Amino acid sequence: MQSLEVISVNIWDILISLANLLIIFLLFKLFLYKPVRKVLDKRKETIDGQYSAAEEAKQSALADKQAYEIKLKSAEDEADSMIKSAAATADRRSAKIIDDAKEKADGIIRQAHSEVELERKKAADGIKREIADVSALLTEKMLEREINENDHREFIDSFIEGIGEDDVTGD
Repeated sequence: MQSLEVISVNIWDILISLANLLIIFLLFKLFLYKPVRKVLDKRKETIDGQYSAAEEAKQSALADKQAYEIKLKSAEDEADSMIKSAAATADRRSAKIIDDAKEKADGIIRQAHSEVELERKKAADGIKREIADVSALLTEKMLEREINENDHREFIDSFIEGIGEDDVTGD
């Protein structure tokens, strides 16, 4: 019968082993499982927080990128408008400078014409004075001597030639 005792099953031993197992399970659950679970939950919350922060940072970066692109487009448009405005201003200024130069050139031309006309009048007055002087001289010489018709013609011809030479040398 002894051999049966070795193989036999004792209910009390099984119950005590089950009770020990239950106690160890409860102790493990109380002292190990719950604290480890708390640590794991905290880690999960931390990781979830990091993921949500990363997602928020990504969304913020996308929003900043869109704002930057909008500002860049606005800056490009503003630069284009400034360039167009500067070109228009330069065109207006160049047109004004050209108009001013034309006015000055016209003024210089008018002044030159006035000076030429004045010089013509002076020359004409000079010629008239010379004619008057020569006429007076001619009259004086004619009065000094008596002239026949041939002398008279020669005198008039020489006078006319003298006037022509003075006119040519006066130019």
